[in-house]
Amino acid sequence: MQTTDTPGRTVQHRDAHSNRRRILATARRKLLEDPDTSLDSISQTAGVARRTLYGHFSNRHALIADLTQEASHELRQAFTRAPTADADPIEAMTQMVLAAWTVGDHYRMLITLGRRHQGQDETRTALAPARAEAVATLRRGQREGVFADHLPAPVLAHALEALMLALAEENAAYPWADPTGEAAATAFLVAAGVAPHRAALRVQEVIGRDRAADG
Repeated sequence: MQTTDTPGRTVQHRDAHSNRRRILATARRKLLEDPDTSLDSISQTAGVARRTLYGHFSNRHALIADLTQEASHELRQAFTRAPTADADPIEAMTQMVLAAWTVGDHYRMLITLGRRHQGQDETRTALAPARAEAVATLRRGQREGVFADHLPAPVLAHALEALMLALAEENAAYPWADPTGEAAATAFLVAAGVAPHRAALRVQEVIGRDRAADG
């Protein structure tokens, strides 16, 4: 029995894989620009026929579900690399913000879809661990007096998530020289109730220590 693909079949597999990657990359960009963009618009921009797109994704829900899984994986990987378990609340929150910043478009994709498509169970499920960790860290910081307690932790977490989304969107549209997320993390901490000077110093400490560890 022949177990290897023929040259023609190998090319077909390669083309199919390339088309799928192109469709996903285009869909991520188009949905970030307009969450209501149509599959027809995505296929046209990706340069593939409608039947090619539908060959990979039977409907809009299937495409969004695949994007959600992709974005969720990237965010989980980034959070796994962020050492938050033994950190104090300010450092833990800084690490989470910096982790989200490193996966820019994927993070924005999850938040945007989660807000726009409230019925998407996949998106809510994908975001649940990150949101739970943020709320737990804020609660811990409120108990220790390092974060503001004028709002319940879940409400404050939701407001801070909105701030992060706005900063990420502005950075993507009009880059304002924050490649490491230092300004975003500082703004996040200040909004959480940390004094500006202290927030800036703590973020610089975390980034400096991470750079030293990587070097």
